[in-house]
This record gives sequence, structure tokens and C-alpha cells, in this order.
Amino acid sequence: MQVFVILVIGTTKDFLMNLLPKLETVPQLLRNVISNVHNENSTFLIHKTGAAWEEISYKTTLANADAISAYFLDMGIQKGDRLGLIIENSPEYIYYDQGLQQIGAVNVSIYPTLSEHEVEYIINDSGIKAILAGNAFLFRKILKISNNCPDLQRIIPVFPDYERFTQNLQLNAGVISLASLIDEGRTSSRNNAEELSTLRSAVVASDLSSLIYTSGTTGTPKGVMLTHHNFVENVKMCLEQIPVIDENETFLSFLPLSHVFERTATYHVCCAKGCKMAFSQSLELLAKNMAEVKPTVMSCVPRLLERIHDKAIKAGTAKGGISAKIFLWALETGKSYREVNEAGRKPGIILSAKQAIADKLVFSKIKAKTGGRLKFMLSGGAALPKNVGEFFGNLGIKVLEGFGLTETSPVMSVTEYHRQVYGTVGRVIPGIEVGIQDVDTKEFVAIQTYDSFNESFESGEGEIVVRGHCVMKGYWNKPEDTAQVIDPEGWFHTGDVGRFFKGNLQITDRIKNMLVNAYGKNIYPTPVENTYLKSLKIEQLFLIGDKREYVTAIVIPSKEALQETFNLNEEFFQKPDMFIEEKEINDWIGQDIKRLSTELAKFERIKNFKVKRNPFTIEAGEITPTLKAKRKVIEKKYAHDIDEMYQEEVENH
Repeated sequence: MQVFVILVIGTTKDFLMNLLPKLETVPQLLRNVISNVHNENSTFLIHKTGAAWEEISYKTTLANADAISAYFLDMGIQKGDRLGLIIENSPEYIYYDQGLQQIGAVNVSIYPTLSEHEVEYIINDSGIKAILAGNAFLFRKILKISNNCPDLQRIIPVFPDYERFTQNLQLNAGVISLASLIDEGRTSSRNNAEELSTLRSAVVASDLSSLIYTSGTTGTPKGVMLTHHNFVENVKMCLEQIPVIDENETFLSFLPLSHVFERTATYHVCCAKGCKMAFSQSLELLAKNMAEVKPTVMSCVPRLLERIHDKAIKAGTAKGGISAKIFLWALETGKSYREVNEAGRKPGIILSAKQAIADKLVFSKIKAKTGGRLKFMLSGGAALPKNVGEFFGNLGIKVLEGFGLTETSPVMSVTEYHRQVYGTVGRVIPGIEVGIQDVDTKEFVAIQTYDSFNESFESGEGEIVVRGHCVMKGYWNKPEDTAQVIDPEGWFHTGDVGRFFKGNLQITDRIKNMLVNAYGKNIYPTPVENTYLKSLKIEQLFLIGDKREYVTAIVIPSKEALQETFNLNEEFFQKPDMFIEEKEINDWIGQDIKRLSTELAKFERIKNFKVKRNPFTIEAGEITPTLKAKRKVIEKKYAHDIDEMYQEEVENH
């Protein structure tokens, strides 16, 4: 499940919408910008080199892309061949992708955090012939496995001094730095504008654009086949539904371009609209980069928004006294102002005056943390808890939620700018059908399209299925797996459970996540976990209870809150014991568990828990690159500890 959220401040009309329908492929998007939007010397990409931010023009970007195309043509790369990337977000990613897309080659982006075994599997399964490596660590990872990859012909490090890593190695694949590759491509006879134009024209909408490997929460990685049509139509329909993005935006990119959400919502949107695209240096430097770049748009994950929420609440109430009272008054004022607007009424003079004061004293300071120019944010990977969405709404920041998966390019639905229903993921985008299908009988409960939208429509619950332009071509080399998720009528089965509420799609959980307790009660973990995540003490929470008499959980506390409350140093988190046994810490967490349990049905409430010292990680195989918990992995890895929780509860009674 790929859920995303959009935070919007303000609106703008886009005079280019009439041009987009004519575009059908990824390389056409960027070429259209320099034909109809910006001069070729205008800034497209922005990245930091040393202490300064460097601006890169469309002309430079396309010249580098053409040189890369020429090199690959000389190498014998043909339309449909797969070329890989294992690299953090950077201008080089864009050069490489544009270079291969315009000759009809296929982008296979690999998550930099994957293990050597997983990377080797993807290279061999997709038949990658050349791979771009973004840094020394990733380059060495490729070197270790390259001789096990018979199709791999070139390894392309981004950095120049790679020879120190290849000394005394017998490699089957050739190695060339990206700079040298571009130099060779510039002087190649294949770097011919007319020939490249012919090749670009030969790329059609139905051609494969990318393989994005997704293992989900279980199983062997599967290559999702996404066509140019998938990507371009998804961008067009999203821009049609949210017409607030214009050619003057500056996006700040830090979510991985190896994932479909950042690829579509940032990179392809920038290509379609002529927006600037800046690259954050790292997650640790994100706040600093925001202050420097002053973005108008950026993508993020819900947990980042939750942290902004948590820190704002903490900072606003920490001093107590009049300062805390002003903060809480401002939030209450913002809530009243929001609710009046959402009800379609005009706020009165007194409420409007109070809102202006609240904005000046409180809200403007929180908004300034984003760099001061933020128009909206895009958040992907999971659902935003309803209370967090309402909090941003109280600040005057509109939160538009949306839904999709890698297999759906990704967007299936997104909230309209002018119509807000918290806790839902928006209106179905144009050009597709979204159905709710009874999980047991397979009968359709409801089918909705963009045109059938009715803001009072509500339906029963079932599996969410989709049919239309966003659905993938299938899984690479896996026809049986494809047949399991795309039925003969063309419906893609998402594996997510939901319903329609006030015309908008509402997600309940994943079918595979559903827990059935020993008494036959169905428990969907996500809404229960989100209830407990309201606690500022809790960073992550993993619910357990399938075939059990009651619910338990593994809780990861907020490291910052722990350190401040118990005056802990870094050594505490380096201890070998995976779980924290100290009674005072468990009691401290338990206070919030008990308080928040009252919001849930009795069979959903946590009866026992263990406090894990450190978070679940991608490296340990406990979560996916999009931060979803791998339920089977976690339950198997911590089986003994889970059994202990149930034994302890029995003994206590």
C-alpha cells in the first residue's frame, strides 16, 4: 500500500494544461518544457557542491543525457534493454534516466539499502547490462557480486577515483566513470541530434519505461512493469485534479527516486510542468537544506509530519504558563476557523480576527520552519493519522491525502483542493475505475469513477480494486503472480481493504495484515497502531494478536523523549539487550498505553507489551524501503519474546 498526503497553501492556475494531453512518453515531458515553457538556459536542477548550491540548466541536463545515449548506442544497447541505477537522489540520476529513456531502454532503479543478495537477484532477474553506482559503498557492493551477474557488461561509478577499489580484481564487466562515459558519448558519432530525435520518436506510450522491484512485506522481489503511458497519464490526471502546481515551483527532493512515489510526484511532475528540482544532501541535513533552498514543494513521509506535529506541541507547551495558554488557544482558534470553512460557511469578523492573531503569534513560526515559501508538501508510504491531519488544518495548512501502490503508478485517488474529508484518501482520479469488492463473496459493493463522484455517497467495506491507465503491465518474468493480482476483467487487486465515505476513498488496512483473534474478532492493525502513535512517547508500534486471546505489542519509544525524561546517554541504546527491562521506563510507556486504550474496543486494546531498545530497520529486513513492517519476519524473529508476553499475562492472573 502506498498512501500519500499533500499539504497545500494557496492556489494557482496553470496555462500549460492544454499542452499536456499531447505528450505520451517520459522524454517528451522534458523536451516540451524547453519548447513551450522555459528557455534552455533556465535552471532545472539544483544541488550542493561543497558549501554552495549549484544550478544546472535544461541545456546541460539534456546535453549530458544525449552523451549517455550515444555511449550506450555505441555499446550496443537496444530498445527494451534494461539499465540499472543504485544511487541516491542527484543530478546524475536524471542525466542517466533521460539518456536511457529517449533510446527506449528501461530504468531499473535499485534501493541503495538492499542487501548484496537482493541486488544480485534484481540484476540477474531483470538482465541489467549496465549499472550506475552512486558512491564508494554502493560501488563496492556491485563489485562483490558483479561476476555472479552474467548479463552485466558495465559498472559506472559516479565518482572519479574508483581504481583504488578495482586493483587486483578480475572483473567480467568493464568499469568506466560517469564523467568518462559522458566525455566518450560527447565525441561519439552517435551523439547526433537527428538520430536521437528519431529514436525518441520511436519510443511509444505502450513501451516499458521502468522496472521497480517491490517485495512488499513478504516474498521474493517482483519487478513491477510500468510503461510510459502509466507514468505520463498518472502525472496528467494528478495535475488535472490538483491544479495548484505551476512552472515557478521549486521542489526539494529527498525521498528515494528508486521508489515510484518520488519518481512520479517530484521528478515527473517537474518534467511535466517545468519546475526546479533541488536535491537534499541527506535526511539529517533536511531541515538545514529546507532553510537554504526555501522550497515551495517537497515530498516526505507521514512520520516526518508526525514529528513536526510532536515537536510543535512539545515546544508550544514546554514553558507552561501564559506561553502554553496562548499556544493552546491558537490551536483551538485554528480548529474553529477550519471547521467553519469546511462546513462551507464564511467565518465571522470576530473569529477571523482571532485567527489572524493566532497566525501571527503561533502558526507563522511553525510554517517558517519549512523555509518560508512552502506551498505544499507531498507525503508517501503510509496513511497520515487523522489527528495529525487535523492539526495541520488547524494551522491553516490544507492536507490532501491520496492513495496508490507501485503497481498503480502510483496514484489512484487524491483529495480535491476545495473538498476536505479527514481520514480519507480523496476522490478517484480521472480515467480509472475503483471498486470495493466483498472479500469473501467477490461481489462488488461499489464502483466509482471521477465522473460518478457524489460527496454524500457511502459504501460498505471490502477489498479495493482498480482498472484503468494506472495499472501496471504486470510483474517481470512472473506471469503467475501477475494473474493472481490482475483478474480476467482487468481489475488489479490491491490487497487493501476500504470503503467510500462522503464520496472519498477510505482505507482500513491490508488484507494480509488483518488479525483474527481466538474468538473470531477481526482486528485491523493500522488504525489501532495509529491510535497509540498519538503518544509523544512512542516512535513505532507493532501489533500482535492473530489467533491469540488478546492483543500485545512491540513498542519502540521516542529516543528523544526517553533521553530527556530519564537522562540517558548514547551507551544506553548500544546495549546488547534488544528490549528495555527497566520498570520505570515500561511504566512510563504504560501510562499512555492505558490512556489511549480507552479510544478502542476492548478486543483491540493492548494487554501486554515489550519496549524495544532500537527501531525496526530496513537493514535487518524488518521493514520495507517504504517503511512498512514485514509482519512474518518480525513475528518469526521475535517469536520467543512474543510468547513471553502471553505467558507473563497468564502468570499475572
